Amino acid sequence: MAVNRVPVLKRCRSLGLEPAVLGIDKKSNRQLKRSSRKVSEYGQQLREKQKAKFIYGVLEKPFRNYYKRADRMKGMTGENLMSMLELRLDNVIFRLGFARTRREARQIVDHRHVLVNGSLVNIPSYQVKPGDKVEIKENKRSSARYKGNGEDKGHEGILAATAGRIVPEWLDVDVENMSGVVKEVPKRDMIDVPVNEMLIVELYSK
Repeated sequence: MAVNRVPVLKRCRSLGLEPAVLGIDKKSNRQLKRSSRKVSEYGQQLREKQKAKFIYGVLEKPFRNYYKRADRMKGMTGENLMSMLELRLDNVIFRLGFARTRREARQIVDHRHVLVNGSLVNIPSYQVKPGDKVEIKENKRSSARYKGNGEDKGHEGILAATAGRIVPEWLDVDVENMSGVVKEVPKRDMIDVPVNEMLIVELYSK
C-alpha cells in the first residue's frame, strides 16, 4: 500500500492547513513561500481534493470510489462525500476522543481494539451508521495507551491528551466506558473541516 512520507507539518504548510485540523498540537515556525502566480481553476479544485484526502488519510482510488457512491446517493454530492468520510470508523474513533489523530485511530482499529455493536471490526474504512455503538474493547481500556500509566510512564494517555476536544453533536460519548453512539448522519454544518467540497465535485465532474 502506498504511503505518503512527506512530513506532516510540511504537508500542512503546502496545503494551507492548520495542524490542529489533524489533531496535532504543533505549529511550524517555517513560512511557506508562495508564488505570486494566480492559481488556475483546476489547481484550486485539485488542492481541495488533496486537502480532503490528506485530512482523512484516504488514497486516490478509494477517494474516487467515495465520490462515485456520493454521486449516486440522494442529495448534494459534496455533502454526501463529506458525510461518508466522517462516518469512517477511524474518523469516528478520532472524533470521540479515543485517539489523538486519525492516523492513531487507524492504528487502534488495525490493532483490533474496537467493537461496533459488540462485534470486532478492524477495518478503518468501515462505515458506521446512525444507532451504531462504537467502543474500545473492555480489556484494552486500562492500557497505558489510553490511561497514560504502567509502562508508559512520563507520557499522558490518549484520554488525558484529548480531554479538551469538543465531540461533535452527531455523536454521543461515554468517556468513562470509552464508548460512543452515532446519533445521526452528520450534516455539512456539523463538520469542521476546511474543505470546499463543491470544488471537488467540479473536478470529478469534468
